[in-house]
Amino acid sequence: MTNIDKAGSFKLGNHTVKRLGYGAMQLAGPGVFGPPKDHDGALAVLRAAIEAGVNHIDTSDFYGPHITNQLIREALHPYTDDLVIVTKIGAKRGEDKSWNLASSPEELTSAVHDNLRNLGLDVMDVVNLRVMFDVHGPAEGSIEPLLTPLAELQRQGLVRHIGLSNVTAAQVEEGRKIADIVCVQNMYNLAHRQDDALIDSLAENCIAYVPFFPLGGFSPLQSSALSDVAARLKATPMQVALAWLLRRSPNILLIPGTSSVAHLHENLKAADLDLPDDVMTELDGVAAANAAR
Repeated sequence: MTNIDKAGSFKLGNHTVKRLGYGAMQLAGPGVFGPPKDHDGALAVLRAAIEAGVNHIDTSDFYGPHITNQLIREALHPYTDDLVIVTKIGAKRGEDKSWNLASSPEELTSAVHDNLRNLGLDVMDVVNLRVMFDVHGPAEGSIEPLLTPLAELQRQGLVRHIGLSNVTAAQVEEGRKIADIVCVQNMYNLAHRQDDALIDSLAENCIAYVPFFPLGGFSPLQSSALSDVAARLKATPMQVALAWLLRRSPNILLIPGTSSVAHLHENLKAADLDLPDDVMTELDGVAAANAAR
């Protein structure tokens, strides 16, 4: 079995977590809505992740809604002392499966309590504020009105640590003046590297960066280039993409999601890949080609 300790660790709040974690979003039904087709299979994935050494799980009560948190509780409660569960607030699901803004003080407070109840916790380890000025990506605007209610919940002892999601570098700096920010969760991968400078800045300040969609946005040509590298290394494209992220910066924490135990173990094998310098250069070329289009 893969030893994910090879991927290293990084501080997240008051815990040191392994850099290969697990994202629970795909445990919900199609469209991240409703229950999974295979309830017992979802529980098995969560338990297999813990058995493999994962101690960082990313979730949200708006996945389902409520479904993934309820599955996590059923599969893993009572939780081990080293397990860090990170959630997100700032959105809600409509009955039509839409993703909607939920950022009033009342909605943010209710969301934290929903997460606590469905996870069976008295305090959340980390809560990420999902900023929704633009659902498709970060957009400038003051986050102070959104972050202040979350900082108040932290002062009340319901939240240990605060993170930000879908934010710009300016918003991170604004947020750090309001609360201690322990992580940033944005879209980032080989083809979408707008956060390069932000990642480096966060690393200098010992703040974790958690990319989502590690393969998102690839065109067939770029996927072919990644597949060529994977074939030479006798790995999957996803493993290579995850290994590239692990080497990109020591503050990057990964949360690949899946609803399959086999795929979970396949993802975790990224810890075994040691990408040589020439491969890193080749993969950087994929990003440069995308930027030139």
